[in-house]
Formats: sequence, C-alpha cells, structure tokens
Amino acid sequence: MNTLEQLAQTIATRKSADPDSSWTAKLLSKGPEKCAEKFGEEAIEAIIAAAKGDRDNLTYEAADVLYHLLVLLEASGVALEDVLSELERRQGKSGIAEKAARS
Repeated sequence: MNTLEQLAQTIATRKSADPDSSWTAKLLSKGPEKCAEKFGEEAIEAIIAAAKGDRDNLTYEAADVLYHLLVLLEASGVALEDVLSELERRQGKSGIAEKAARS
C-alpha cells in the first residue's frame, strides 16, 4: 500500500470521528461542497507557489492539494481506487487522442 492509499484509508476512518477533534471529520461533516471549496483554495495556493518558482512551498502546497483531493473524493463517494483505475486505463495513450475520444 502506498502513501496515498494509506492516507485515503485514514480519511475514510476519520469520517466517523468527532468533528471537534479531527480536521478531516470537520471537513467531511460540512459536505462535498465545502470540501470542494477547500480543495480549490489549496489548488490556487499551489498555482501561486509554482508561478513564483517557490519549489519548497509548491511541495508543501502540493501535499495539501493531494490531501484535500482525497477528502473531496471521500465526501463525494468516489474511491481512490477508481481514480487510479482511470489513470491506468489512460496509461500509454496520447493525451491529445484521449481528449479527442471524449468529444
């Protein structure tokens, strides 16, 4: 099991925790909309760090983005395994061809 899978499992178990004692439980208790908003905020912070060429801060913010994405997936009932399967399905395909196939 890799780090992302472990984190996804931790997030799933925190869903039933007391929101006063767990940041993850607090986010999840507010529903998918709030989780999406928080994910967006973290993504913007990562974009700013990248635009500034701040490698250390980008690393920190990228970790926040991944964590908040996993929280959003949990809040929305989407398993990390499903996302990984979709990435695997796309493996070896041209991004241009994959996008054209969606149209």
